[in-house]
Amino acid sequence: MRNTRSVGTVETRYLDLPAPLPLDSGRELRGVRVAYETYGTLAPARDNVILVCHALSGDAHAAGIAATAPAESTRDGFAAAGSPKGIGWWDGMIGPGKAFDTDRFFVVSTNLLGGCRGTTGPSSADPATGRPYGKDFPVLTVADMVRCERAFLDVLGIERLAAVAGGSLGGMQALQWAVDYPDQVNTIVVIASTHGLQPQGVAWNAIAREAIMRDPDWQGGDYYGTGRSPDAGMGVARMIGHVTYLSAPALAGKFGRRLQSGGDIRYTLSEPEFEVESYLQHQAGSFVRRFDANTYLHLSRALTYFDLSREHGSLQAAAEQIRARTLLIAFSSDWLYPPAASEEIEEALRKAGKPVEYHLIEAPYGHDCFLLEEARQTPIVREFLNGSRA
Repeated sequence: MRNTRSVGTVETRYLDLPAPLPLDSGRELRGVRVAYETYGTLAPARDNVILVCHALSGDAHAAGIAATAPAESTRDGFAAAGSPKGIGWWDGMIGPGKAFDTDRFFVVSTNLLGGCRGTTGPSSADPATGRPYGKDFPVLTVADMVRCERAFLDVLGIERLAAVAGGSLGGMQALQWAVDYPDQVNTIVVIASTHGLQPQGVAWNAIAREAIMRDPDWQGGDYYGTGRSPDAGMGVARMIGHVTYLSAPALAGKFGRRLQSGGDIRYTLSEPEFEVESYLQHQAGSFVRRFDANTYLHLSRALTYFDLSREHGSLQAAAEQIRARTLLIAFSSDWLYPPAASEEIEEALRKAGKPVEYHLIEAPYGHDCFLLEEARQTPIVREFLNGSRA
């Protein structure tokens, strides 16, 4: 039975980093602002902090009900029937008695560097010009995002983390934390993620970015204030993304070949004929209303760059640096972040003599399982964080 206890109403807060943030590209960002939310109570020793990291299209609102509900939210399309508007994207995992138990832990969720939901990104004002960065915003890496999170936690006076957790791009951040700050992380929870995106994933991401950049309204990235934005290209990019997040059985089970009209073909090229086409158009429209195209480009490129093997000479060399206990969860139908990637991480960690636990969950929903299969992940994560598993 799903745990319905909630962290309640939550207000997103903002923190400005006091110093410039150095980036892997050699550039630095000044005046970085970070949007964040917290759930639970910080222990006097400040030793009960879990950092939750979001995926490409997420934001800081991971749990509870937003004090000001947005017109479109990250959780739309995943929330259970009857869920209130403005529910956090991982609400089923964060809260009293849940996987990330706020009766015990102080959970922190930030919007990623490069974001468009309150953290400095391409749509933010460049302090040097007062205008949106646009095409001048620097290319980012996952390591840059983690460096920003570390600087943010420094301001809060949090030196060590009980855990870093996330799915997809969030899992990449957890791995990067364990490699870059091995003495500052007790455990990592890496869900539906990888040490490096497979070539097929790189290819699909490239196509999605091309859809945006070939839209004339992208204007080289400087579309802010022009009255035109690359909504068409962004919509196509989201359609592509959605197909990669699902599995063939999931699409077949949800839509089959059902026609919009109830059975009669209308012989049209421009309008959706099948239910699955209408679904993709709906997802595209809602995404365009809540997300920035340049942010999509930057975060997509960052997760494509992520490759622990390249960064450290080999995956084994990266594994040797990790000191945190590691939990890996993969899903059988996830072809974008396949279980084989988690198995390779597990093998490297075991070979290095590091504590690691791996679970493969049989589920039909593809990559989206990490958002849909919360009930099955919860006991695994709870027991791991309780230290009762290897």
